[in-house]
Amino acid sequence: MIVRPVRSADLPALMELALSTGAGLTTLPANEARLAHRVGWAEKAFSGEAGRADADYLFVMENDDGKVVGISAIAGAVGKREPWYNYRVGLTVSASQELNIHREIPTLFLANDLTGNSELCSLFLQAGQRSGVNGRLLSKARFLFIAEFAELFGDKVIAEMRGMSDANGRSPFWESLGRHFFKMEFSQADYLTGVGNKAFIAELMPKFPLYSCFLSEEARATIGRVHPDTEPALAMLKGEGFSYQGYVDIFDAETRKIRAVQDSQVLILAVGTVADDATTYLIHNRKLADCRVTAAPARIASGTLVVDAQTAKRLQLRAGDQVRAVPISARAAANQERN
Repeated sequence: MIVRPVRSADLPALMELALSTGAGLTTLPANEARLAHRVGWAEKAFSGEAGRADADYLFVMENDDGKVVGISAIAGAVGKREPWYNYRVGLTVSASQELNIHREIPTLFLANDLTGNSELCSLFLQAGQRSGVNGRLLSKARFLFIAEFAELFGDKVIAEMRGMSDANGRSPFWESLGRHFFKMEFSQADYLTGVGNKAFIAELMPKFPLYSCFLSEEARATIGRVHPDTEPALAMLKGEGFSYQGYVDIFDAETRKIRAVQDSQVLILAVGTVADDATTYLIHNRKLADCRVTAAPARIASGTLVVDAQTAKRLQLRAGDQVRAVPISARAAANQERN
């Protein structure tokens, strides 16, 4: 498997992926015109023709037969062209000494606080491909890209995780809050947001703080929780240093402190024999428009990263070329140190 920049020829495959995601993956709507627009901007971003406010680095995962089986992306800066809303969880305290009552009530504030941060988004892998290191490669390839081209991204990276909804796309949070103001299904609102129609959020949502005690018990229980299908992706992000900072569905990390960014190193590629039980590395060919990232067993020897011939072929590199590499996980890095 390799992760590479999207191309216009990938549009049919992207539509197939979008149609299989279900509700809640806002940045991957099943709309061919919108996806074609995204691909166009992604091609500009990878060719260096888009500023950070417009940059949309859209990647696909491709198997050795050339079939696209997954997608992931990095937005250069959220909220610079289209408003980017989220709820910040705060606290409202009220007290009466005379009545001996003291209440601390979690309160939701509609905010644009995270405008300008870079965002990890659009992560989706076909169900039949979720084995081995595929999911980690698709997600973490973005960190090596950020490490290589740090000037293209913000000081903080955020990830908006897919919130709770059931098999029918019903969201408890939406049913308890959004439906009262929008009079539409969650799936429809999610689709409109995904195709760029976000003005209705500012037009229809209440501007005042919302006391969480007014929400249903089921809705309150979803705050800060992610969709079951998103749990593995969340676990990966936490392993890289991301944490919850009180924004609904949002996790973030300082860019330079992300493990794969901080620990990655530039090495010279060597082709040779690698044991099957060698440490698995994420490996980036250090290119922008022709970016390719893969995951493979490798070993470091005298300032070189030794990989097998198939891995070098996937990266479209030869011995003597430079790569950026990092163990695929903190556990893999620890095993390497012990060996």
